[in-house]
This record gives sequence, structure tokens and C-alpha cells, in this order.
Amino acid sequence: MRRSRTVSVPIECPPRAVYEFVVKPENLPLWATAFCRSVRQSGDEWIVETPDGPMTIEFVRTNDLGVLDHYVSPAPGVQVFNPMRVVPNADGSEVIFTLFQPPEVSDERFAGDAALVERDLRTLKRVLEQR
Repeated sequence: MRRSRTVSVPIECPPRAVYEFVVKPENLPLWATAFCRSVRQSGDEWIVETPDGPMTIEFVRTNDLGVLDHYVSPAPGVQVFNPMRVVPNADGSEVIFTLFQPPEVSDERFAGDAALVERDLRTLKRVLEQR
């Protein structure tokens, strides 16, 4: 089993509105600033320009459950699974993201990656609460 870390952030915005914003890859540059420099569609794929180079991103099928799981492909034949959910939290939402530590990633880098995810989720909170 790989080590994991779950990061969550409350957002004062209805879950459906959070879901509909996050599930659109074209919105990534607005909130996932640690990961996404820009994004473009190429055929059926979404290509994200990241600090580590271009990667494809694919969300699971659109659903009514708030499941925002997605796969990031940093290289051909390599897929990284990222579980992500938006769930009701009183009148707002809770956004939950789980990271898994790959065997080749050091504990220090994993902690840094978790900090970047938390930063991005806090940016998402700010963007959505200001709308």
C-alpha cells in the first residue's frame, strides 16, 4: 500500500456549482495554479502545461454524485489517478482531494505536493466565493 494524504477545504458555495466549475478543464488555470500554467483541447484530449511539461488530464464521466476523480498522464502509457470529491457541508461544500505517494517520490517531495494541492484548493475556495 502506498502512503496517502487527504486534503479538504470548505467552500461557501453549493456543491453543484463547485462541481460544474471544477469539472471543466478550461477552468484549471483559474484555480490549479501550482499545477496548471495553461490548458488547451486537442481533439478529445485536454493538454495541461505544467511546471514539469505537458500532461493530459481526463475526468471521470460527468455525474450527479460530486465525483471529480481524474487521471493525469505525465508521459505516454503513464496514468496517475487523483481521487477528488465535492460533498455537501451545511449550506456549502467540502472539496476533498487524496494524493498517493508513488514509490519514486521522496517524503519531502510528497509533503510539498500535498502543500501545493492545499494551496490550489484554497485558491478554488477564493475564486468560487468571490463569484
